[in-house]
Amino acid sequence: MPQTAIGLMLLVLAGVMNGSFTLPMKFTRNWAWENTWLSWTLFALLLFPVLLAVATVQQLGSVYRQPGAISVALTVAAFGASWGFSQIFLGLAVEDIGMALALSVILGISAAVGAIIPLLQHHRDELFTPGDLLVLLGLAIVLAGVALCGLAGRLREQATAHGATHTSVAKGLFCCLISGVGSAFVNLGLNAGKGLSDVARNQGTATLWSNNAVWLPLMVAGAIPNALYCLYLMRKNRSGAKFAASGTSHYWLLGAIMAFFWFGSTVMYGIAANQLGALGTILGWPIFMSLIVLIATAWGVATGEWRHVGPRPLRMLASGVALLVIAIIVLSFSNQLLQGP
Repeated sequence: MPQTAIGLMLLVLAGVMNGSFTLPMKFTRNWAWENTWLSWTLFALLLFPVLLAVATVQQLGSVYRQPGAISVALTVAAFGASWGFSQIFLGLAVEDIGMALALSVILGISAAVGAIIPLLQHHRDELFTPGDLLVLLGLAIVLAGVALCGLAGRLREQATAHGATHTSVAKGLFCCLISGVGSAFVNLGLNAGKGLSDVARNQGTATLWSNNAVWLPLMVAGAIPNALYCLYLMRKNRSGAKFAASGTSHYWLLGAIMAFFWFGSTVMYGIAANQLGALGTILGWPIFMSLIVLIATAWGVATGEWRHVGPRPLRMLASGVALLVIAIIVLSFSNQLLQGP
């Protein structure tokens, strides 16, 4: 099977996992959001990245001792910390304009920023070739599809009275901008850490696992602002005691499942990017973002979130989903065109 086909299959699996990772939160109702998110942080950004890197990267310590590796690792960590900080603005955006619209705007911005910056870095002199123009067209379709899904979600929230009660659209969209740009830093960090992946491969690590040398500093750095924000909220809301509430011990397992799906999807994305070749982080990221929106939307429909909302939001949702499917097809075709025969 061609590497590109394998990469696309892995992207689909990664999208399914990431679009599903928040489902366990529906069953942690006796914890506050910050309790669940802290448990997710400990597993997804600390425990799992460390264990995976130790298990799969040959001579892990030596990778970071190579000439120039510390500088690369610090750059990757800076991207990770910036991503972690941006998650704070995700929460603020949701408070102002609602979950559906906030996530859609954020993922749309993330898809664009996370693909365009690597494209400018590696293909600046070829932006007007048919393949690169097709990439830009695919990104535009992604943005349009995500925007329609977000507006449909906003209409749903209004129809079911789940919208924000004190809405500040301007403030919410500003928070979305910061969070969207910050969310793209995961992809930019992976792109910036190619030197670490190369060193890992040169020391005997299989290509399949070489990006784990990048995920380690990126995720650990991202854990710091996430954990600090959760601790701040627990102190503010006095919710730390909820960890000891009766009948909640299995919530830690649910947090671990969330972490497994999220971190597993991130690792899978890194493997898929490798399979897609030099253009992996350029094309793979917007496809990944589109798939997350598609899967999360499908789960929303399956769990009854779109019942009794009327025909207009459903028509808008269907149009957004159709555009995202078209975008995935366009970006997949552009990969074939850019890679050549």
